[in-house]
Amino acid sequence: MSSSNPSRSFVIRPCTQVYLALMGLTATTYLIGTAAAPEQGPGLGLSLLVLGFALLKSHLIGDYFMGLRGLHGPWRWVILLWLLIPGGLILTAFVLSA
Repeated sequence: MSSSNPSRSFVIRPCTQVYLALMGLTATTYLIGTAAAPEQGPGLGLSLLVLGFALLKSHLIGDYFMGLRGLHGPWRWVILLWLLIPGGLILTAFVLSA
């Protein structure tokens, strides 16, 4: 006897979708890092793109894997500021050094 239901469609769960997106962003970051010439560095634009990927990945991890997606009120802002303040400082350092 088979317990599978043939009428049930295949659906990828949201956490699996986020995991796949994280893997894709990680692979893209790796490819950007290895494609850049070592003596020149990746350049400001690519560095900022990698920084944006890191912030996006942190946000996705917090929302889907740490259970912060359902938070409301000040805790949601604390987590957002925790990502934006260091990201903004790193962005400022990159822009000022260029």
